Amino acid sequence: MKSITINGSQRESVGKKATKALRNAGQVPCVLYGGDKPVHFSAPELAFSKLVYTPNAHTVVIELENGTTLNAVLQDIQFHPVTDRILHVDFYQLFDDKEIALDIPVQLVGNSRGVKNGGVLRRNLRKLRVKALPANLPDFIEIDITPLKIGDKIYVGAIRTEDYTLLHSDNTVVTQVKTSRNAVATDDEEDEAEGAEAEATAAE
Repeated sequence: MKSITINGSQRESVGKKATKALRNAGQVPCVLYGGDKPVHFSAPELAFSKLVYTPNAHTVVIELENGTTLNAVLQDIQFHPVTDRILHVDFYQLFDDKEIALDIPVQLVGNSRGVKNGGVLRRNLRKLRVKALPANLPDFIEIDITPLKIGDKIYVGAIRTEDYTLLHSDNTVVTQVKTSRNAVATDDEEDEAEGAEAEATAAE
């Protein structure tokens, strides 16, 4: 999985007054959990743009000015209700030998034959929650929708893998092709037409 580096400064004072001063200076108060004790630090608000304003999943390398480097994932983020400025960020520390749960984007590839026939592609889940060792976390989960006919669905059970555990039941629908008023022919009708054409060609 791709990583984003955030350069921060460890903060000694964590009171409301100190926190307000940080925000006034364009800094975001942060806390890293998961280690022996919480690590309080701050980083420039602009440093979070590639991490927050993206549909992609990333791990984070936190580099503090004292030379400490920590690997983490974004756990929670708070925005100002009016201005949408970032008020606070929580991270969770990663360890090579400990599994972590993370939401991974679903990437659909291919052209569904059901959609070609006028069906509508529905994305029930745009992200799937995955549990894995940090080294096995994927950037995205790719699903080929080419074989989907009208009425077909892709379930979580069909995309299981040994690299990570999907934290959803096997019968959870990830994507499907539903019928619509614009459907010109069902896939069964299309198959019959193709079969008839093939027979006619063979007879000639």
